[in-house]
Amino acid sequence: MHRALALVLLLALPGCVGADITSSPRPEARPEAPVSRQATAQAGTFTEWLDRVSARARAAGVSQGTLDRARPHISYLSESIALDRRQTEFGARIWDYMDNAVTAGRINQGQNAMRQHRALLTQIESRYGVPPEIVVAIWGIETSYGANRGRTPILSTLATLAKDGRRGAYFEEEFIAALQIVQAGDISPQAMIGSWAGAFGHTQFMPTSYLTYAVDFTGNGQRDVWAADPSDALASAANYLAQRGWQRGQPWAIEVRLPDGADIGLTGQRQSSDAWARAGLTPAAGGRIPQGNARLWLPGGARGPAFLAYDNYDVLKEYNISDAYVLALGHLSDRLRGGAALQGQWPRGDRALTLAERTELQRRLNALGYDTAGIDGRLGPASAAAVQAWQRANGLPPDGYINADLLARVRR
Repeated sequence: MHRALALVLLLALPGCVGADITSSPRPEARPEAPVSRQATAQAGTFTEWLDRVSARARAAGVSQGTLDRARPHISYLSESIALDRRQTEFGARIWDYMDNAVTAGRINQGQNAMRQHRALLTQIESRYGVPPEIVVAIWGIETSYGANRGRTPILSTLATLAKDGRRGAYFEEEFIAALQIVQAGDISPQAMIGSWAGAFGHTQFMPTSYLTYAVDFTGNGQRDVWAADPSDALASAANYLAQRGWQRGQPWAIEVRLPDGADIGLTGQRQSSDAWARAGLTPAAGGRIPQGNARLWLPGGARGPAFLAYDNYDVLKEYNISDAYVLALGHLSDRLRGGAALQGQWPRGDRALTLAERTELQRRLNALGYDTAGIDGRLGPASAAAVQAWQRANGLPPDGYINADLLARVRR
């Protein structure tokens, strides 16, 4: 699921990109549900809206013939709007997401998939520089290795979300891109299916990402990310990462041990591997810190696991902006190649803050002069930096970690 889609799903997870964590529930639309009077009225307005957007699609190069072919397969899906507007009252804890995303079953299935597709994955790595375990981890988290690719009509859900969703302009662009895919002959309108938020295929591409990054790896003349054969989809995911700056041979991150008395204020700072070694950090799995610049990251605060995140970590965030997603994807990839479970322990006694509490924290921090770049309950990097500055000013370990205890302290 790509960065733009992650923004759409920021509050909708158990399994896919902070304090807000997203998953890929992939619910399907149910057009067989009874049609209410309200839905009928919406459909009338929807038809008028579709006429207007069709004119914009023609201006973008979509032919009238393509529109005529697609139109019978475009309908209003009220369930997509309900899912788009559904807000999670409690922000998920990052370890809850990890528990759900990196399971023994998913690791076993992924290792089997790597064996089954060894030749394909070797060819993909040779061309794009992305290792097999990363590609397969994306496949596993996005669609459980192709088992759950979604069954929602893509043109219908994109049109619905463009008309009535929270990010209409974004979805309108994706809707027109989906029509361009149909026009190119890559797939028929009725066969274009995927998730309720418009992503499709084994590795869940949005239409604009498909147009830019999808590849015909099999050489059969089609970029078929929908096929039972995952070759094109897996290669497309690798091409996406390569084009976004994946560095061959560099890790995404490593778990590290902090020395006694470590300077927690270094959290979030990027330094060379040699500088981190001089600061006393050591890999949790033993050996030497891999070469390269890396950022110290404490997603569970000073009491939780510690990581050095390399540039490839940021590339994975281009695929999905959620830190939870990237941590799960990266750790799953490590497990797929035989790595151990995390050695650090999560602060599992901490509860997740409610949306009201997260909003309150941001409001109080801003009132105290610490800018969170908005007051919306979404605790991203700006909120973490504001917390870290507040902690530093108040004599606390500046790890940027947000929990109920922190909120209680800010309230004083």
